[in-house]
Amino acid sequence: MIAPAAAALRDRLRWQLVAAAATPMDATGATDPALCRRYLRGLLTDGADALAVLAHTGRGPHLDAATRDVITGCAVDTGVPVIVGVGGRPGEHTDQVATEAARAASLGAAGVLLFPVDGDPLAHHDAIWQASGLPMLAFDLYLRPYRPAHLTALLTHPGVAGVKVARLHDAMACQATLAAAHAADRLAVTGEDRMFGPSLMWGAQAALVGLAAAAVPVAATVLRAFAEQRYADFVAASARLDRLAEVTFTEPMEGYVRRMLWIAADEGRIPPGYAVDPYGPALTEDDRARVLAVARRA
Repeated sequence: MIAPAAAALRDRLRWQLVAAAATPMDATGATDPALCRRYLRGLLTDGADALAVLAHTGRGPHLDAATRDVITGCAVDTGVPVIVGVGGRPGEHTDQVATEAARAASLGAAGVLLFPVDGDPLAHHDAIWQASGLPMLAFDLYLRPYRPAHLTALLTHPGVAGVKVARLHDAMACQATLAAAHAADRLAVTGEDRMFGPSLMWGAQAALVGLAAAAVPVAATVLRAFAEQRYADFVAASARLDRLAEVTFTEPMEGYVRRMLWIAADEGRIPPGYAVDPYGPALTEDDRARVLAVARRA
């Protein structure tokens, strides 16, 4: 059985684009609440339906509690459903993640996205559910994928509204996770920036992607066209999205956050001085020029 709160979030997010927002920071790692608020509202104006903050794209695992509160508050103030990323730090304990989830609940979040864990993921998710009462999205991430048996068990938990799949280059694993979500009557959410169009054809019914941290209409157009069965438009829009994903979600893969921030700055969403990712790899000016050239055409 699924809990009423989880069922409500599942249904509310169906065919919605959830922007996995970045966290604009300056060279010192500081954030500006007013800037964050404008940035998040701009994603919604341009086609996102909901927000995911403090997930991988937002560098949530690296941010302190005070900064997390500011970002969560800015997102909740927009009035759309907000999914908050919790956990993701090496060596963390479930009670630490539960505290983050409870704090997200107190600030008005609609749900939480749980980073994958070792050990007993079902017990981990249950502790988060008991502590926060927030519906959860499980996370099938290519860096730490769940075994099929663990994923099946997670999808039976009453507090799990759905699963975000981000297997990056493993098409068969992506298909299996989407099928498992449907079998459990949970929301199948694509996080596949490099397999976005195909994942919709394989059964995804919502999207939560870092590719929507900027250039939002590129992803929104693909999802809308598929949901409305405008398949010729879907094919054309998917081609544009694939060209953008090819230059943003590429090696070094952790550089995608900075690349999306470059696009956000080029679009005027944030000042160039806030297109900084202190936690990602160094990138070249040639990389930046290539990314922006493709983004401008997209």
